[in-house]
Amino acid sequence: MTDQLDRPPLLQMALRVEHDIFVVRQRGREVAAAVGLEHQDQVRIATALSEVARDLLRSVGGADVSFHADDGPDSRCHLRVDLVPIGPLPGDRYEPESGAVARLVDSLGVVRVGRDTVVRMSRRVPVTAQALTPERLTELRTELGQSVPGSALDELAAQNAQLIAALDEVRSQRDELAVLNEELQETNRGVMALYGQLSEELEETNRGVVALYAELDEKSAQLRAASESKSRFLANVSHELRAPVTAIIGLGRLLADSASDPLTEEQAQQVGLIRSSAADLLTLVNELLDLAKAESGRIEPEWAEVDLRPVFGQLRGTLRALATRPGVELVVEEPPSPATLRTDEVLLGQVLRNLLHNGLKFTERGEVRLRARRTDEHWSLSVSDTGPGIAPEQHERIFEEFYQVPGATRVGGTGLGLPYARRLVTLLGGTLELSSELSRGSTFTVTLPVAGA
Repeated sequence: MTDQLDRPPLLQMALRVEHDIFVVRQRGREVAAAVGLEHQDQVRIATALSEVARDLLRSVGGADVSFHADDGPDSRCHLRVDLVPIGPLPGDRYEPESGAVARLVDSLGVVRVGRDTVVRMSRRVPVTAQALTPERLTELRTELGQSVPGSALDELAAQNAQLIAALDEVRSQRDELAVLNEELQETNRGVMALYGQLSEELEETNRGVVALYAELDEKSAQLRAASESKSRFLANVSHELRAPVTAIIGLGRLLADSASDPLTEEQAQQVGLIRSSAADLLTLVNELLDLAKAESGRIEPEWAEVDLRPVFGQLRGTLRALATRPGVELVVEEPPSPATLRTDEVLLGQVLRNLLHNGLKFTERGEVRLRARRTDEHWSLSVSDTGPGIAPEQHERIFEEFYQVPGATRVGGTGLGLPYARRLVTLLGGTLELSSELSRGSTFTVTLPVAGA
């Protein structure tokens, strides 16, 4: 850690006047982008930095600001920002005026560095970012030192553009919810009563979001809420939907039970439609929850030595019931010994189960095969099928959220399974790739390191 503190900073600047707050925010976003933070995290740390800079300018007259790239205690690279006040802090303590500032970064507090009292914040750099080698850090210092900050108007224009994009995203989500509401209104009166209650709760949530973004328009300090709105909104809506949808499924099962009063053929058909629609909606809710959890970075793999043989055996047993088409065979090959690797067994099982389920769903004749092969220090787990195949221009698009390959062979689904599977594989330190041609089937290959990420 001492070596890291001795490194020269990526960038240094002074905070003395009100205009410097805009410059600090702009430069903070530039440094965050340079070290590889995602766009939302760039906005978060820039917003937190501008708030802390404003507080220090008002309370002690300014500070000296420096940006650093350090290795944290979790062995991950962190972007660290130090603000050294030019005057003593009251009580050697600092509390931001806005309580939301601390939630924008991974850490925010006051530390002692020699004789100086330093306000320090940090944000973790994604594992997918370019490695920050000493050569890369030297290159970044040169680039940042040569770049010229824009004006306050440029920074305000950039903030307005970010706010408009966030509002468009919320508006799009609200439009999707409106379509969903119209479909649910076609159910019976009992469903309508449940949906009415849910609609009121959703409208209250929407009003809260609208009020929040109105405040964001007035106070640029709270822009981080815009970048977090998607995951929070999906998680909240999904949680609110799960209970009434589960109740719908239960009511449908009771109505169709042979012990209940017999239904007419038309009533039985309507009840079957209700149960089918509710089951599809519950699947969507669960996938939205999984996706929101993955996007928020709250999935932490539980690393352990995993034997692939029982994992493959469990998949063979649980998925055999899905291979109901007479012309389709599910083949799970026994992995070669020793078939062990360091990974998270539950997350790996979710990925393979999703790929096998997709193969069985889209394959009308032939086979769906799971095989494992070890090459040097990596395992390659491939799921191949003899289905319709995927055109080359669609290979990356199928990993986008809610995207489904167009065509006559498309069956039910939400378009969330493959994006979620790729996120899980990335968390496990591996890759998920597709090899496919039209009319020649598809092969999805999961490559994982033997020793784990």
